[in-house]
Order: sequence, then C-alpha cells, then structure tokens
Amino acid sequence: MIDLVNVSKRFGDLEVLKGVNIHIEDHEVYGIIGQSGAGKSTLLRCINGLESYESGTITVNGTTVDMRDKKSLRQLQRKMGMIFQNFNLLNRLDVYDNVALPMKFWGMKTNTPEAKAKIEGLLKLVDLEDKIHARPRELSGGQKQRVAIARALVLDPEFLLCDEATSALDPAITREILALLEKINEEMGITIIIVTHQMEVVKQVCQKVSFLKDGVVLAEGRPEELFVRPSKEVKAFLHEESSLLPETGTNIQLFFTDESSDDPVITMMARVLNIDYSIVWAKLEDFRSSVYGSMVLNINEKDRERVCRYLDEMNVAWEVLEK
Repeated sequence: MIDLVNVSKRFGDLEVLKGVNIHIEDHEVYGIIGQSGAGKSTLLRCINGLESYESGTITVNGTTVDMRDKKSLRQLQRKMGMIFQNFNLLNRLDVYDNVALPMKFWGMKTNTPEAKAKIEGLLKLVDLEDKIHARPRELSGGQKQRVAIARALVLDPEFLLCDEATSALDPAITREILALLEKINEEMGITIIIVTHQMEVVKQVCQKVSFLKDGVVLAEGRPEELFVRPSKEVKAFLHEESSLLPETGTNIQLFFTDESSDDPVITMMARVLNIDYSIVWAKLEDFRSSVYGSMVLNINEKDRERVCRYLDEMNVAWEVLEK
C-alpha cells in the first residue's frame, strides 16, 4: 500500500533521512518509533507530501508522491487523514464545524442532510455525539483528540497518519484512543501509520514497526520480535541494562513467544534435569492481547550444556549473556 525506497531528505547540511526503506501493507497498523530527532515526523510529512525529499521514491497506492505535480499531490493528500499531537482544533468553531473543516476546504457543503448525517455518525463513532455544539475549550485532551480523529475521517481517507497522537495524553486516555484507532482499522479497513516514541503505543496496536535512529531504519518487524529479543540498538533505546548480572555461573536469557509463552518450561526443566538455578530478572508484556517476554536464569557452569540442549528440545529461544 505504501512503499518507501531509498528515501533521503536534507535540511541544509543536515541529512535527516538516509536511504529509508519501508513497506506498509494494506489495512495494516504500522508503527514508526524512535527517539526525538530520529526523523520520524519528517518521514511522515514526506509520505503525505508536506515535505519534499531529495532522492528515492515514495509510492502510495500506486501513486508516486511528487511535489512537482500539484494536482496529483492534492488528490493524494485527500486520501490521507492527519492526526496531530496538539489536536489542531480551531477554538472559534464548535465540534461540528471543526469536524466539517476538511469538507469546507474541498468546497463541499456542510449543512446538507447528507453532510450532517456523516458528521453526526463520525461523532457517534468517537463517542462524542453529546458534544456536537461544544467548543474545544470545553473539552478534555482525550475528547479533543477524538474530535481530531473524526475530522480526519470525514473525507473517507484510505490512510490515517498519526504524528505523536497520544503524547499529550495520560496513560488511561492513551489506551482509549488506541482502542478507538484499532476499531477504526478493523471496522473501516483504514491503513494507519503511527509515529511515536511511546513503547506502549506500539505494543498495544501496531502489527509491524520500524525503529528509526538518526534517519536510518535500524530494525523492522513485529513489535514482539523487535522488543522481546531486541538488537543492541533497540536495547539502548529501551534502556535495558545487563551490567548487574551475577559474576559466577552462566547467565542464560530465554525468550518466550507464541510457541512457548504458555508452557511451564522453567519448572519442568528443574524437575527433568534435577538442577538448581536463580531467576535474575523476568519480564512479561502484553502485545495486542498476547503475552510475550523474556527471563534471565543463572545456572551452574557444569549444567550449561544440559540446559541449552533441553531448551533446544523445548523450542525455546535462548542466548548466553556475556558478563
């Protein structure tokens, strides 16, 4: 649905994007994660044509994002709804007119029965039908973002582009907004691209994610693959430290995924091999209602070969941690 091939972007002497390659499937919820300054928002603005790029190609549903072709670019942007961190609502307008703004921009009437039914339907979708005549100053942050989501949907877009859409919200409201986006993706079939630095956002809704650092995609895959067994770069982003490992014995990290997360592998190992071990640390996390995680065990050096062979037999991914 969206293809980025060797996309590079500069601001003067600063190279913000360096040969980015990303492929986003139709109806996918795709996350782009990284620290501030990684190039995430710039990448999103290149996808929707708000920013030009120096080299490479961006193709959206068969159409190349070409800043020189204003007519084609304008039609492409109509297919995309944008959701921002600061909501971007107009305080002088009520909720109805804020949602109707894109229709006015495209020269469409907003007071017809059809337009009214559409806007009211969207406000019902985001659970704000009772706020139709409220002003933004009367709304909470979560309600403002719901208005922004309804506005982004009013032109029946094929894509929703979310730029740090939950960064200004507390954790409980963030979960509600993400559940709403998930509902929109499932029920309306809209492809959603989420730019964020929040791990919880990626874990809750994203089916695939790219990790961006200094304008380069360092890792791409399912969130549970990327963050349960992270690369060195992703570990640094997650601030996962292994410096406090025991100095004696062997430290083995186990990774629990679909195939092994429900099995009592550790207690079975103690009984089958008749060994003792210490649990150094363990972490289980929820990824889209499935539980994944990892655990570090400290075992006697003499038991290392037997433990590794047993874990292989049980199809558990593992690695020995260096001290």
